[in-house]
Amino acid sequence: MQSRRKLRFRLIISFALFGFGLSALFAVASLYVRAKVENQLINASLQSDVDQAVENTHNDPGQPSRSQLIDAWMWSDRTIYKAPLAWQNLAPGVYDMHDVDKDGRTRHYKLAVARKYGLVGFISYDISREDLGKRQLVTSLIASVILFSLLSLAIGLWLSRKVLKPVSELARRLRDFRKAGRAETLAPHFADDEVGELAQALDEYAARLTSMVERDREFNSDVSHELRTPLAVISSTTELLQGSPDLTDKLRERLKRIERASRQATELIEALLLLSRAERRGPTRGETTDVAKVASDVIDSQRPQIRDKPIEVELAHSDAVTVNAPASVLSVALTNLIGNAIKYTLEGRVTVQVEKGRIDIIDTGPGIKPEDAERLFQRGVRGEGAGGSGAGLGLAIVRRLCELYGWDVSIRPRTDANGAVASIVFERG
Repeated sequence: MQSRRKLRFRLIISFALFGFGLSALFAVASLYVRAKVENQLINASLQSDVDQAVENTHNDPGQPSRSQLIDAWMWSDRTIYKAPLAWQNLAPGVYDMHDVDKDGRTRHYKLAVARKYGLVGFISYDISREDLGKRQLVTSLIASVILFSLLSLAIGLWLSRKVLKPVSELARRLRDFRKAGRAETLAPHFADDEVGELAQALDEYAARLTSMVERDREFNSDVSHELRTPLAVISSTTELLQGSPDLTDKLRERLKRIERASRQATELIEALLLLSRAERRGPTRGETTDVAKVASDVIDSQRPQIRDKPIEVELAHSDAVTVNAPASVLSVALTNLIGNAIKYTLEGRVTVQVEKGRIDIIDTGPGIKPEDAERLFQRGVRGEGAGGSGAGLGLAIVRRLCELYGWDVSIRPRTDANGAVASIVFERG
């Protein structure tokens, strides 16, 4: 499963987060400005009022203290003991105070204190109503944030559906073309905008790709026909020559080599043609291919390489293993693997072991490095000590054939002795 989110989902989330963030920022800014202004106004008012009360008492001691605010008290330094205990040692300034009234309710108020001319003045301002207003404001702002977030989400849903509708339609038409196996122009179905430009670019790309595929298909057909015809002539001619009674053993052996080379070339052409078309084809009439028989034929075709080497090639199989693939495909794969094992083994043994669901080619050559095992299947890469001609394409072709038929091919060093083990697993566990 893909972990990438759809573009529509990203648009919806972006709108929702934008709306939530903007609303939350507005709410926080509103709370901050309200608290800042409220605190400055209350503090300034209380301080101004208590200073004025002290001045009035100083100028006219006989007049009772009064304040424009609700509660005010005035004591001298000698009578300060009459003030509440929590107030007596307060320095001049404005304080946030909390206490419990006679009814047992918690009271929140601001207390302004002034000490001047031997007098101590107190003014209290009940801000419980301010706290209530603040709570109501917070509740309203939270509701606004939720409302605007939901509104942003709804707008995001609507806009994403509207904006991405042409893109979804383009994807749908592409899927329909793939299912129907046909290619139609896309640009006429879309407006002259970015999506229409994308559709036109896809039309141009599809036209170039179709032209390339047609040329490749024609080339493959022509090459296949032109190569198969002379190979068929070679094969039939060698077959007729082998029927001649006056052939020497040496000449007969050479004709057999020509016949084997012709058959291998025909099988290779068929396998390469399947690869170029990325076409997986099974044997005709629902038949299956015997792995051991194909391996035996490949070993016989490699006998000339063994002639001048002290090498034994052994085919070991206990169970009948068959695959649903043409014999030519399996033959090309095994020819490369068995041929490489014989080529790199100077002396010893090459064992071709056919087991249930797999075939292993085990040699006693110099072996390979573990880090080079996967690299050998890349195009143009040849093993260390590879002599003679070659472009390093054999194992790359084997890998592609195995991928086409769902097989696993690998090469690894032996753990019990010198050498390497090449394996093809036909049935994945």
